[in-house]
Amino acid sequence: MLKNITKRFVSTVVVLIGVSIMAFALVRLGGGDPARLMLSETATEAQVQAQRVKMGLDRPYVEQYLTYMKGILTGDLGYSYNYKMPVSTLIMNRLPYTAKLAGCAMLFSLLFSIPLGVIAGVKKGTGVDVFATFWALLGQSLSPVWLGLLLILLFGVTLRWLPTQGSDGIKNIIMPAICLAFQFSSLATRMTRSGMVDVLQEDYITATRARGVGRHEINVKYAFKNALLPVVTVIGSQVGSMLAGSMVIESLFGWPGMGQLTITAINARDFQLVQSSLLFSAFVFVLCNLIVDILYTFIDKRVKFS
Repeated sequence: MLKNITKRFVSTVVVLIGVSIMAFALVRLGGGDPARLMLSETATEAQVQAQRVKMGLDRPYVEQYLTYMKGILTGDLGYSYNYKMPVSTLIMNRLPYTAKLAGCAMLFSLLFSIPLGVIAGVKKGTGVDVFATFWALLGQSLSPVWLGLLLILLFGVTLRWLPTQGSDGIKNIIMPAICLAFQFSSLATRMTRSGMVDVLQEDYITATRARGVGRHEINVKYAFKNALLPVVTVIGSQVGSMLAGSMVIESLFGWPGMGQLTITAINARDFQLVQSSLLFSAFVFVLCNLIVDILYTFIDKRVKFS
């Protein structure tokens, strides 16, 4: 198993190198001159050029990339000229907000979707099953951004129950967490329901019933665990997506996390911050998937880590 983990670790490093190259290229293909944006509109061409030299933008692209990667290996993610502080400090300041938002969103998703999926699978063809199927379809069809606008209009503007911006209290996290949890909740509901339906039709469940085991014990002790295995496989990617891909939701609700930081950096042409934010997001996504793959081998003994 250690050998296979080492292989996955090496492949993870290769993926991150690829992401770093793509991020480096994309931020430069995006146009704009960060040095000119840093200075006032009255700055002379000589001042702009001096700023470009200070930021290292006058060097060849290959040299700029190698310098950046050397800094990463030594723990230096660069310096944000827009925020006037090290990028690592910015990320560490914003990461707890994104982690809190993603954690609440995942909690909302699992607390709602798993019970709904289990009941729908056990009571196939009933009203609960119809609602679960509708919820799964709705979640995959409705944009979280559009849902966010509806929530803001209803609970923030019309009813004035919840704040629409900021991160001052518990109320501020409710709407962004619901928006972030919406699609995964529908996916987890569908997968849990399908898993329960499939497991309850297995031969060993039929044999267990024949031995006189009660329905409740079969559902809880035998079917539930195996039905959740497919859900576990997608939790890693969904956690990574929530941590790395909450940019639009954070911007919509003014949540001061990594997503809002990345968008601000893109608008300001803050090369170092954009590159490091994208690379960090990719690292979180890959790491979450790797951890879930390893844990899955302990949950389901039939699966080998390879």
